[in-house]
Amino acid sequence: MKRSRLLKWSGGVLSPRMRPDVVQFSFHYLRRCQATAAAPSDSTDVAVEASTPTGQGKYMSEKSLLRLPSPPHSAAKTSAKLAALHARLALPSRLPLQTLARTLVDPSADHSLRFNNKAFQVLGNDLLGYYTSEYIISQYPRLPLAVVFAAMYAYVGPAALSSMAKEWGVEAAAAPGGEVDPGLLQFGRIPPQPQPNEPAAEVIGTKYDPDTGFRSGVSQRSMLADEFGEKKKPIREEQGVTLERARMNFVRAVMGTVYLHAGRAAAKKFYRDHFMSRQLDVSALFQFGQPTLDLSRLCAREGLQAPVARIESETGRKTRTPVFVVGIYSGHDKLGEGAGASLDEARTRAAVAALKGWYLYSPTKFRLPSEMEEPKAKKWTPILVDPGDIVV
Repeated sequence: MKRSRLLKWSGGVLSPRMRPDVVQFSFHYLRRCQATAAAPSDSTDVAVEASTPTGQGKYMSEKSLLRLPSPPHSAAKTSAKLAALHARLALPSRLPLQTLARTLVDPSADHSLRFNNKAFQVLGNDLLGYYTSEYIISQYPRLPLAVVFAAMYAYVGPAALSSMAKEWGVEAAAAPGGEVDPGLLQFGRIPPQPQPNEPAAEVIGTKYDPDTGFRSGVSQRSMLADEFGEKKKPIREEQGVTLERARMNFVRAVMGTVYLHAGRAAAKKFYRDHFMSRQLDVSALFQFGQPTLDLSRLCAREGLQAPVARIESETGRKTRTPVFVVGIYSGHDKLGEGAGASLDEARTRAAVAALKGWYLYSPTKFRLPSEMEEPKAKKWTPILVDPGDIVV
């Protein structure tokens, strides 16, 4: 496995911000520096002239700050919110406050690629997708692809990353501008629009695609869709974004900056501390349509005897609240057990338990492919590769 070198690319990403420095003015001239909203651009403040150790020179006045789409580069050094965020996340000391301030500037606020977090969030999104997918597939090698997509969405989806940014204590500015505190999340808000009725949650599966005229299956989504199995849609950030998307972009950008400034080891530690430390019940992500048929096809594919349902115990058959316990057997091996108010319900639950017991298999010890990038890594041991989903 080759190691990727990002030195040439990161040099352009980490280019310094070529804007004048901000000096300490009196309270009269810096009364907007801690504001959460940008003031109107027709301010009548006059530029301030002050002396420097090298001689006379002009510094950025309040009127000059109002012309900027985002705070200047040197304003990050005096932001208490930014320093507190850096310490709260336990970020590496090699990551400067100026770069952290840039991660808080969404492309919808500042369209310049040199000053927003667009490049950082692209790298961070790739890293999050890579680390999360290898962890899920290595820990549960038999998971169906639809469940893998659902687990990816639960770990690093837009809702999860937005909630994470909120837990980090990141506050959003009312509007972007040069006078806004660099420690606030700055983005262009999307104009108010009527909210249509939200459709029901979609179950990932094979369906008809009106754009192509063909049936779109789960396997096709692994090639043409994004990391969550969803169809890629272009997003026009110049029209504004939602708060959830701005928070998601920020978290992705932080992941990318940690990788660029502190290296792969620090990025993986940051990922384990903030992402993999969250608990996810993978068994709740399954949704079977015909569990008994799926179990029969699974046993046939694996060369096992056909599953047979047997009553383990029952009580209150002729009462209003009967309880039946049914077990699913393949030969002399018990595959699953379920209880229900009827024989059909108990048999269905037993089949679901048997399928989950197969799909949720996890090896006691497993290694991640990214561990081979570490120095002095041990020889790679192949992991289990499942044949794939069951075709019914």
